[in-house]
Amino acid sequence: PSVCLSNTGDGNPRESSPFINNTDDDKGTLYDGKNMALFEEEMDSNPMVSSLLNKLANYTNLTQGVREHEEADEDEGAKKKTVKSPQMGTFIGVYLPCLQNILGVILFLRMTWIVGTAGILESFIIVSMCCSCTMLTAISMSAIATNGVVPAGGSYYMISRSLGPEFGGAVGLCFYLGTTFAGAMYILGTIEILLTYIVPSAAIFKAEEKAQEADALLNNMRVYGTCCLTLMALVVFVGVKYVNKLALVFLACVVLSILAIYAGVIKTIFEPPVFPVCLLGNRTLQNHDFDKCMKTEIIDNLTVTTKLWSLFCEGPELNASCNEYFSLNNVTEIQGIPGLTSGVISENMWGSYGPAGMLVEKAVPSVPASVASQDKYMPYVANDITTFFTLLVGIYFPSVTGIMAGSNRSGDLRDAQRSIPIGTILAIATTTIIYLSCVVVFGACIEGVVLRDKFGDSVKGNLVIGTLSWPSPWVIVIGSFFSCCGAGLQSLTGAPRLLQAIARDGIVPFLQVFGHGKANGEPTWALLLTAVICESGILIASLDAVAPILSMFFLMCYLFVNLACALQTLLRTPNWRPRFKYYHWALSFLGMSLCLALMFISSWYYALVAMLIAGCIYKYIEYRGAEKEWGDGIRGLSLNAARYALIRLEEAPPHTKNWRPQLLVLLSLDSELSVKHPRLLSFTTQLKAGKGLTIVGSVLEGTYLTRESDAKRAEQVTIKSAMAAEKTKGFCHVVVSSNLRDGFSHLIQSAGLGGMKHNSVLMAWPANWKQSNDPQSWRNFIETIRETTAAHQALLVAKNVDSFPHQERLAEGTIDVWWIVHDGGLLMLLPFLLQQHKVWRKCKMRIFTVAQLDDNSIQMKKDLQMFLYHLRLNAEVEVVEMHDSDISAFTYEKTLVMEQRSQMLKQMQLSRTEREREVMLHDAPSSNVRCMHTAVKLNEVVVNKSQGAHLVLLNMPGPPKSRGGDENYMEFLEVLMEGLNRVLLVRGGGREVITIYS
Repeated sequence: PSVCLSNTGDGNPRESSPFINNTDDDKGTLYDGKNMALFEEEMDSNPMVSSLLNKLANYTNLTQGVREHEEADEDEGAKKKTVKSPQMGTFIGVYLPCLQNILGVILFLRMTWIVGTAGILESFIIVSMCCSCTMLTAISMSAIATNGVVPAGGSYYMISRSLGPEFGGAVGLCFYLGTTFAGAMYILGTIEILLTYIVPSAAIFKAEEKAQEADALLNNMRVYGTCCLTLMALVVFVGVKYVNKLALVFLACVVLSILAIYAGVIKTIFEPPVFPVCLLGNRTLQNHDFDKCMKTEIIDNLTVTTKLWSLFCEGPELNASCNEYFSLNNVTEIQGIPGLTSGVISENMWGSYGPAGMLVEKAVPSVPASVASQDKYMPYVANDITTFFTLLVGIYFPSVTGIMAGSNRSGDLRDAQRSIPIGTILAIATTTIIYLSCVVVFGACIEGVVLRDKFGDSVKGNLVIGTLSWPSPWVIVIGSFFSCCGAGLQSLTGAPRLLQAIARDGIVPFLQVFGHGKANGEPTWALLLTAVICESGILIASLDAVAPILSMFFLMCYLFVNLACALQTLLRTPNWRPRFKYYHWALSFLGMSLCLALMFISSWYYALVAMLIAGCIYKYIEYRGAEKEWGDGIRGLSLNAARYALIRLEEAPPHTKNWRPQLLVLLSLDSELSVKHPRLLSFTTQLKAGKGLTIVGSVLEGTYLTRESDAKRAEQVTIKSAMAAEKTKGFCHVVVSSNLRDGFSHLIQSAGLGGMKHNSVLMAWPANWKQSNDPQSWRNFIETIRETTAAHQALLVAKNVDSFPHQERLAEGTIDVWWIVHDGGLLMLLPFLLQQHKVWRKCKMRIFTVAQLDDNSIQMKKDLQMFLYHLRLNAEVEVVEMHDSDISAFTYEKTLVMEQRSQMLKQMQLSRTEREREVMLHDAPSSNVRCMHTAVKLNEVVVNKSQGAHLVLLNMPGPPKSRGGDENYMEFLEVLMEGLNRVLLVRGGGREVITIYS
């Protein structure tokens, strides 16, 4: 009562953050209300609720980490600027950025070509699949984003904190590579618009022949693309704030261009634009080098040839030799944009795929030529690449990416949990409607041969989508040019910051150099790496070849976003409470399946490469990365899987075929809490090869309340460090008990869980038991043997364990097995397991067994060899004959008889007389003499045969039933192992552990 009435709680001591797993370095927040003295001793660990509520009320999700260039300190950090609260809403912060990133280069440069090549129906399928994929991914992303406070950093942070650092790093780097290659694609689109539609005369490389035009275009793209990349990188390096401020200008260009397209579509109903297309027979002609679509014309009552005639004939004369197809077919002119009510939609309903070089033809009658070898030199419109459905999927998919643009600005949003779902899904719905409507209107308004004309050669080099716009094609050309420029700058701005965020997280050690930058936080080194990777995409030089690459990386990211949501939904963890609940876990799995399908539909080899890259990053982070505890969903999935597996293991007892040594390693600690025999852990690693269950246990004397800190330090620091040094994978557990005897007993009884309990105990031989003043040490050892026998567990005792090999590989030698009594096959199984490890790999196994006078030693050897053959064990076999008087009574316990050859080895039951004799021998004083005599004789044989072996395995006799003979028992074992360097005593667990598979 005096404590309750005291006023010692008044004051304002410091408290730690009330948030769970808080990593904030600022622990100086004060709390009030400590006058409640009843709880004052717990205030440091359990602060008042008012303190927690105060922190929650004042929480802000401002950007933590990389500042934008415009937020840098103008006076070199001497005076910090006041950071304003985020004020961006759904429309400006999420909807418009997503709209800008989704609508882009593919819409302006490839959409008409995709519709013409695939046809309206298949184009509709392509758009629907890709948009469905992004919509499902956006639903999953929205669920993750609304599960709690969204930190600055956007999608990378959400994925890494949901799936853990391994998946987070893999997905983050895939997202980074996708964004980088997107920058290359936008730059290539910019150069294609510049050189094809704005200033074709600026091309450096000129094609002397038509067959060289493709190579010349690629070389021009490489040169101009590299120059453009250099210029953009300098702009980002010097003035990134202007890039962000011009984002709305670039978006305005996109919106105006789309409005111009729809205005042009409406205008075609009343007055279609005049864009004539010249056909020779059924073939489309490139309308660059002639002005009139006719072979001849009449001038001053004279028939003269046109420029078109000169392209197909050897001269302008009427009697000149001409191309055969030109002579056989007439020239006709059709309207390239017949209009929405023209009925051309029926002709464009189906696709027209073909190889590279295939001519773009209209479905009208024509007279074929006998020789087509000269067609490639004629001014026909032809496919520049081989086209097929899956290729178009890969080329189109980048046009629906960009759905994470809003979530990447989560730190600048007023209410990220509300804005991200609404803005992202609304943007995807808007763009989906735009793309689907474009598929229909393009197919309904534009002639099929014009749609399949990728570069607009048939309409005098105009951008095909521009021919449909109003008031002028230049609206689309200029708008798409600035749109591609802006998107390229945005990619070069965002990708380095994403890489910098990953580097600063420290999950990928070799990337840490890219976390540094200028004094104002600009990611200089990350920008340099981004430019180098982007340059590799530009050197490819083809927008159609780069698009599938970034499709793979983005699809990989979307795959893991859906995976994160599906795992969280299925696990139903207490902290999984997303505000956005208009979905089911099936949607996430459907999104995963669709992402995976699109990856292999687009390009199976790129899909494998992307998976390989993500897998390598995952394994590298798992092996070398810094440890991060972010409460990932994979750990929850592992927990559920482990629980399910443990319950399944309990349904039936383990079969011999599934038996494997599950080790409980009993370690001894000295007074300084150091491990006495670390080589015991080395031997465990070699025996288990990192597989199966391993539990490392130790005992401290005392009470738990007084030695709790010692137990935790021994477990978390000493034993785990020793296990890491010896590369022992498993669990460790330190028990505090009043004495060592009870502590080891508790471990043997209670270690493990359910079906994952140990079945074997490994310990070191008490080497100095004779010199010890405390006889309890070796008595504890014998009691441990008795308890493992009672628990039906195998026991392995290593003598001279400190001389066992560490990690050095042993030279050629032998592992000798002395199989005296039948122990279920454990003696033969252990050397086989050791040989799987590199340390013991060169060692050969030798098996020695003992025969009595009435045994047929020759037949025993044959049967044992046959037994080993069926077990697929390679070992030398030798039968050692010893007189009956030389064999101790315990060797009669279980031995081998040859009743039938098919049974090979069989367990022999002892008669009641022999059992009574065994008891008498243990209890009678003369038994000590007989047992010692046998130990000496057996030791002589073992030393004679196996003194040079790397390891000797011996059957371990059981201790006497009467505890009065314990010291003699220790003497027997000591004599049995005398003169041998490395010995492993093995006592079976009372069951068969090795079997012949039928």
